[in-house]
Amino acid sequence: MGKGGGCVPSKKKHPTSAEDAAGTSSTTAPIAADEETHATPTVTESSENAQSVAATLKVFIVFYSMYGHVEKLAKRMKKGVEGVEGVEAVLYRVPETLPDEVLEHMKAPPKAPEVPEIKAEELAVADAILFGFPTRYGCMAAQMKAFFDSTGQLWKEQTLVGKPAGFFVSTGAQGGGQETTAWTAITQLAHHGMLFVPIGYTFGDDMSKIDFIQGGSPYGAGVYAGDGTREPTEIELALAEHQGKYMAGVAKRLSQG
Repeated sequence: MGKGGGCVPSKKKHPTSAEDAAGTSSTTAPIAADEETHATPTVTESSENAQSVAATLKVFIVFYSMYGHVEKLAKRMKKGVEGVEGVEAVLYRVPETLPDEVLEHMKAPPKAPEVPEIKAEELAVADAILFGFPTRYGCMAAQMKAFFDSTGQLWKEQTLVGKPAGFFVSTGAQGGGQETTAWTAITQLAHHGMLFVPIGYTFGDDMSKIDFIQGGSPYGAGVYAGDGTREPTEIELALAEHQGKYMAGVAKRLSQG
């Protein structure tokens, strides 16, 4: 990708239309958000594509979590993905960039050993990807940015073009970046030619209630961490589950070409 991260033209054939851009994995044209609240986009099978639909699609849930809040959303999101027939969720964490002594000083708990670290090239086999990370001044944490910075070869080969992707986040307080943390991350998807899939207001009325504190936005699920001791509420977890189910439905529909 070059020392300065500049955009070196790829030698691969470029898509000639928006439909071609979304079709590098035999996908259909981009779909509109489902208007029914709490619903997964409807999938219609035909005899010709029944075999491909029956095959297991993989939604990667790739996250960085320092104090566990994003990880809790990720695990609930996995439940939502796997609530859709024919779709499997795989949890990954991105590599830590801080030394152990700094993490200890910050009182960060140890990482759960059952969730493996991901290497950039492993993204190639995903049918859809959900990225989760905490905010740092309204943008993604450096650990997640470092991971995106390691995807240069995938960018050069246009490996991720047309793959649907979404975001979920954690912030310390209201106004701390529930929306900006997600929308400033869209640049990463744009350079890869990926399809950003927001959830809009498909979760329903709970997204508009103001009589209690809740994370999340039309960009994706979210949680407020407070001083680090606040646990995700059931509605924040339910929104994460909904986003997983919604993305699984999108991936399933796009797989039918």
